[in-house]
Amino acid sequence: MPGGWRKDRAIRRKQEQRLLADLDKLAQRVANGGLVKEEKIGEAIGRLKERYPRVARYYRMRYDAEQKQCRYEVDAEKYARAEKLDGTYLLRTARTDLSAEEAWRLYLLLTRAEDAFRDMKSPLSERPIFHHLERRVETHIFLCVLAYHLLVAIENTLLDKGVHTSWHTVRQTLETHQVCTVVLPINRGAVLRIRRSSTPEPEHRELYELLGVPLEVMRPQRSWIEDADETSV
Repeated sequence: MPGGWRKDRAIRRKQEQRLLADLDKLAQRVANGGLVKEEKIGEAIGRLKERYPRVARYYRMRYDAEQKQCRYEVDAEKYARAEKLDGTYLLRTARTDLSAEEAWRLYLLLTRAEDAFRDMKSPLSERPIFHHLERRVETHIFLCVLAYHLLVAIENTLLDKGVHTSWHTVRQTLETHQVCTVVLPINRGAVLRIRRSSTPEPEHRELYELLGVPLEVMRPQRSWIEDADETSV
């Protein structure tokens, strides 16, 4: 899978950093006398192996009873083998009527469907639903489905232009381009509110140009509030 090795390696290294940090904490506890019994130390090592199964198998972890130290070292052979397999996937299926290509296409379809539900439940906030009327629940879900169609349209538009990215990345990039409200108190007691977008950064401009979105995502909107006591933003 193109680029899949980067994702696999990033996930493994993130877990590896956490494992090493916890191993250092365990070694410090043993060195400070906070954990003394060999049996308890062995259980602590076992819990770390259970917590980080993806990366713990590439490390030799043991307790040196003579030196009273926790030691660990990387298994270079296993680690090198894992890096060679980054981005490689093995699919197993009970469907004997499918060719390898058909199985792969069904797998991608299933993954896409799962991603759709995940997107609607988290970034699009479909859940939880606090409505008590059925029509409001239906409207809530309908708007989420519309938003998901927009999400897919954005990804496909970028893909057609040779940009391989996800909605999560697009959202992370654009979340720093915000709409602000400027509040200006006037002498006579009125307040002028100006609502406008901030100036887009180069990474924002690049995405907007690819998606055909105007750089000025909204026109400034001005409103007056007479005899307002509120004078802060």
